[in-house]
Amino acid sequence: MSEDTRSETYAELAAVGPYGVRPGHALITMVEPHPGHEYAYNRWYEDDHYYAGAMAMPWMYAGRRWVATRELQLLRYPETSAVARPVTAGCYLSTYWITAGRYDDHMKWTVAINRRLNRDARVCHDRTHVFTAFQDHETTVYRDGAAGPRDVHALDHPYAGLVLEVIDSDSPEQRAALLEWLRTRHLPRRLAGSPAALVTVFRPTPLPGDRMTYVRQVEGVGTRLTLLWFLERDPHACWAGHFTGLEEQVAQSGLGRVELVAPFIPTVPGTDTYVDRLR
Repeated sequence: MSEDTRSETYAELAAVGPYGVRPGHALITMVEPHPGHEYAYNRWYEDDHYYAGAMAMPWMYAGRRWVATRELQLLRYPETSAVARPVTAGCYLSTYWITAGRYDDHMKWTVAINRRLNRDARVCHDRTHVFTAFQDHETTVYRDGAAGPRDVHALDHPYAGLVLEVIDSDSPEQRAALLEWLRTRHLPRRLAGSPAALVTVFRPTPLPGDRMTYVRQVEGVGTRLTLLWFLERDPHACWAGHFTGLEEQVAQSGLGRVELVAPFIPTVPGTDTYVDRLR
């Protein structure tokens, strides 16, 4: 064998530690390709990075890419966002599930592989990370109870759209109260009769100190919640009736403030569909 793959190490690692299927953690990353580099970025991410920099890694077991056309970008709110500046920034979103209890193991690998990818000139630098964070799963709220796909299936089920919502609170204590309000009151009410089948709720974790320098440190650790709404209908068709007013309802609770509500549709893997509709 020309390369040392240390095959015996893989056999040892497979025999120990958690190996459940629930999404205990996630990587949620919203990125803006630089103007003029949209096609090159899309091909690099889909043809190489989605696999070599994500899906081929241990314990990252599901992934999906999403895109916001210019039409969808203009639906975002609030206009002044602490997450996206301007609020239209970040036309691609990638979401990945990581096995519960394997966050530290995964992070050791991801830091090492990204160093290697950079060294081997397999990283696109013509992009800006608008919102990139590893996150811990807090809860999932379902519209239809026990019926339908679970959160473990959400990145493989052919959902027609996704809404990213980011909510900030003022303290860890207030975030705990916000999470309880979302889980027991707000989300069940909003999901009833909604095109969204489920909402996953995560809290961000700090990135390691040896992260890549082009990824800024995570904001809102201790005070922020990230929600992913999985839609059975295209967000174009249901936005006005179901996804306006989230900002006001959260503000009225007195527990937090909405910093971003942003709709996306799934990319079509292996194609440049929608790239000509980003600007």
